[in-house]
Amino acid sequence: MKAVYPGQEEGWQVFGSVSDVEGKCVCTLLAPPQNLCKKDPRHKRLRQLTEHVQNVSQYLEVLDLRTSRDLQYIRDSEKQLISPYRSRSLALQELKQSVLKCLPLLAVLSQFRADVAQLEHLQQEVERLRSGLSLLQEQMEAYDYYQLQHRALLLEDRLQTCVNTVGCGKLTGISHPVTIRSFGSRFGSWMMDSMILSSDNRVWSMDGYYRGRRVLEYSSLSDFTKGQNFVVHQLPHPWAGTGHVVYNGSLYYNKHQTNIIVQYNLHSRTVTLQRNLGQAGYNNTFPYSWGGSSDIDLMADESGLWAVYTTIPNGGNLVVSRLDPTTLEVLKSWDTGFPKRSAGEAFLICGTLYVTNSHLAGAKVHFAYNTNTSEYEYTDVPFHNLYSHISMLDYNPRERVLYTWNNGHQVLYNVTLFHIIKSFADT
Repeated sequence: MKAVYPGQEEGWQVFGSVSDVEGKCVCTLLAPPQNLCKKDPRHKRLRQLTEHVQNVSQYLEVLDLRTSRDLQYIRDSEKQLISPYRSRSLALQELKQSVLKCLPLLAVLSQFRADVAQLEHLQQEVERLRSGLSLLQEQMEAYDYYQLQHRALLLEDRLQTCVNTVGCGKLTGISHPVTIRSFGSRFGSWMMDSMILSSDNRVWSMDGYYRGRRVLEYSSLSDFTKGQNFVVHQLPHPWAGTGHVVYNGSLYYNKHQTNIIVQYNLHSRTVTLQRNLGQAGYNNTFPYSWGGSSDIDLMADESGLWAVYTTIPNGGNLVVSRLDPTTLEVLKSWDTGFPKRSAGEAFLICGTLYVTNSHLAGAKVHFAYNTNTSEYEYTDVPFHNLYSHISMLDYNPRERVLYTWNNGHQVLYNVTLFHIIKSFADT
């Protein structure tokens, strides 16, 4: 027998034809053929949707690839557009900064133009001096000794007038160091006579900073370099620090454990003068940053003899005092306002005190105080500290160089000064 059940419309058929031994009906189920679903319209629709999804997926892959490529192109183009703009912007900013830096040079250039004219005048004057000397040499036999001496003095006066016309200048640069000699301990001082008109070429050295008495005198810089031809001065009073100076044939130094300045005549080998320096600190009370009992620093420049020190009333700030070299009296003093313990060393050029910010490597001239105007400024003049520990730094106006004692080495520096040329009408 054949029975049709729900679901037959989908191709399923059930046949019941026999029964087993227990009387139960045994049914036979016939599944629809495999290709029946293909005729179903829903199957066709599903296949179409599947193909459409595949097509869309492929299209999306292509679109993603093309979009990524286009995005990278846009990014590359953006870099190319922005890079020149930034380069031009930076170039314009640098050009603007350069122009701003050059503006102050206009006044300097104007001064240089005026100086060039004055220098040409000086050159002509020197040429006339040279001609006068040549003529004098030719006429040596035509004049007696007194006439020649008189003419020589006139020429010397004219030459000095030319030298004075050059005038003083402002420190703008310090050269690379020149090592003259390696001698002595870590601390010390060496010097030549600082008197501008002096013809004395001797060199003096004083090794150490504590209770020294022995001063070595060399007949010339060449002998000092070689360590030969020297005599010894045994001072009656020991020194303190390294701030000594030779001025007009005398050694000026700070007496050990006092604030007394001693004048020692190098020719007569005697102490000619001693004077107390007011309330000046001593015995390592107000030293430079390196210590060494450097409380009182004596120095000389184009205008004379000076003492640099400090006092308790001045709060430890650097004090500059102009001294009378014959009496050691203080002629005038200036409070610079700069703390001495923050200074590495100091020196004077043309009445201006220059102070370094350290005695070690990397130091520079950091502060300047002009005694002519009683004004100060912060500066930035570097110099190469070759041996990393300076315990003495002084200017010699006759040679226009800086003398330093640098960790057992004696070193020279040339200085560059910006000169204000004076006209002959001002001399």
